[in-house]
Amino acid sequence: MSLFAFSRSPKNRWLRIAPSGIDGMGAFARKRIPSDTEIGRYTGERIAKDVSRRRLQEGNRFIFYLNEQFDLDGDRADNLCKYLNHSCDANCESRWRNGHIGIFTLRAVAPGEELTINYGYDLDNYRLFPCRCRAKNCVGYMVAEEFFDRLRQTNANLPSNSETGESPARD
Repeated sequence: MSLFAFSRSPKNRWLRIAPSGIDGMGAFARKRIPSDTEIGRYTGERIAKDVSRRRLQEGNRFIFYLNEQFDLDGDRADNLCKYLNHSCDANCESRWRNGHIGIFTLRAVAPGEELTINYGYDLDNYRLFPCRCRAKNCVGYMVAEEFFDRLRQTNANLPSNSETGESPARD
């Protein structure tokens, strides 16, 4: 998708879409955002798991887990929250509120700072999802925070970000 297409995207008072140092395009704070602010909603088509698996295999990167039966396909132009990249030190989180998925800041966010979320993947096939967030506490893979200590123990022989400036993920 061209940058021109992004300029025609719906406007959001909290975020703008721009190239990211983490991966592809990212969402960035237009201005200072206070802690616990809903910056947007993750929207899309509610789909069954078999449809979700097929779309993932076709390269759709915007599938959001809802429950055991359904996922949300966020690959639509008006869903600017799909551009939040993963970080091991995320400044946003998703919350189910009043029938929608809201994206909320976990702390105050500075103007121009990239808005990130922990994708919360489990350990199934985690090596397929290397992390490029470069946070000081990066564990090298896009997993939920509950798995950080386990991965640090598993990957204890890998250099830290402070030593290399890169993610510890290795293939």
